[in-house]
Amino acid sequence: QVQLAESGGGLVQAGGSLRLSCSASGRSFDRYAMGWYRQAPGKEREFVAAVSWSGGSTYYADSVRGRFAISRDNRKNTVYLQMNSLKPEDTAVYYCAAAPSIPTLTTALGSWGQGTQVTVSS
Repeated sequence: QVQLAESGGGLVQAGGSLRLSCSASGRSFDRYAMGWYRQAPGKEREFVAAVSWSGGSTYYADSVRGRFAISRDNRKNTVYLQMNSLKPEDTAVYYCAAAPSIPTLTTALGSWGQGTQVTVSS
């Protein structure tokens, strides 16, 4: 497994942008699919975006498609989430996850970071 650390969260006005980063330690980062999830107060964790190990395939929740972009730099062991046109409903703690494949991100095979808070004010 890998150890993950998110950064880049903060407070932003509606319509603004943030870029989250997730740095991974350990070997073989380029063999892991990566994903971003979020959890708002009183709500269940939900999928945001995922990227395959090569970066060639990306997937998005309908609620963020067209506004968010996931990418990865395997040389830097880092995955990013560029968030544009932010809305108050995007307010949540954002977590990154790593797993051998995208379907296994939310299984026991997944590794998770501790999260970073994103707050969007109206």
